[in-house]
Amino acid sequence: MDAGRTELAFLYEVVEATIAAGATVVNIPETVGWTVPTEFGNLIKGIMENVPNVDDAIISVHCHNDLGLAVANSLIAIEQGARQVECTINGLGERAGNTSLEEVVMAIRTRRDYFSEYYTEINAKEIVPISRRVSRTMGISVQPNKAIVGANAFAHSSGIHQDGIIKSRVTFEIIDPKEIGWKESQLILSPRSGRNALRHRLSELGYEVDAEQLDKVYERFLKVADKKKAVQDADLEAIMSDEIRSIPAVYELDYIQIVSGTRIASTTTVGIRTEDGIVERASTGDGPVDAAFKAIGQVIDIQLNLIDYQIRSVTEGEDAIGEVSLKVQDNWEYHHGTRCQH
Repeated sequence: MDAGRTELAFLYEVVEATIAAGATVVNIPETVGWTVPTEFGNLIKGIMENVPNVDDAIISVHCHNDLGLAVANSLIAIEQGARQVECTINGLGERAGNTSLEEVVMAIRTRRDYFSEYYTEINAKEIVPISRRVSRTMGISVQPNKAIVGANAFAHSSGIHQDGIIKSRVTFEIIDPKEIGWKESQLILSPRSGRNALRHRLSELGYEVDAEQLDKVYERFLKVADKKKAVQDADLEAIMSDEIRSIPAVYELDYIQIVSGTRIASTTTVGIRTEDGIVERASTGDGPVDAAFKAIGQVIDIQLNLIDYQIRSVTEGEDAIGEVSLKVQDNWEYHHGTRCQH
């Protein structure tokens, strides 16, 4: 125990006596995560050079991650002669955890050019499935930015990174996600995403847009992304549904303010963008919706009678896109409109 802080001469003596007693595997534990890679590598090298019967046993290492060096210490131990690494799925273990199996395995597989003399027989495609199973069983979530198995390990939200991934995956990924059990890389549409990433995702959803349409959709996309941070497919479907059936806007609702309560009359103030600029009007009514329509009616100078009003959530969450369907009557003619962001 605590080989990293043990007097070397004594450590060599103990390892030699243990092997002489018949041990075929001798574990060298870095119990408290004290050493840095160069130190731990020299420690293993010293054992290989100063224990006469070391070839009669396998030298194993057991590193802890108190300084975040467990994987690095394990890898340098392999270079210096260790042939077994004690590790855990997801790096679970005492205190800050132990050496992460998935990181050691993929370091050796990915950098075959560097670790050309070493290999493991781990089935890499089972890494992600077993990681999820261990997480569920232990009730310990994997941190999103955990290497190899974290939810963000193959997720890209930066516009520059997304553009690079679309053009060539290897631009920003050194591991094929399918190699370890992930389905594919993820492009997280966020306020930092660019037009190319948006066009790519729309194409996957079956929408082909030209440059002019993309500019309009991108403007809508950014408004949603600024509120939601991550835009889902349902959000894009809602945006595209509006764009496909949109007609030229004569008036645009620029802002709305509502005052309503159980013991006060509902009052709605609206700002309507017209050809002459923004016109503001306010009205009271039988509830905020009725007040809003009366205020809007003052601007557009058309008396509208609300026939039907329905609202539902299109996407999930408190910041969901909502769809509003309404019918209004003007001179006995029905008009229909839909969709808003709330």
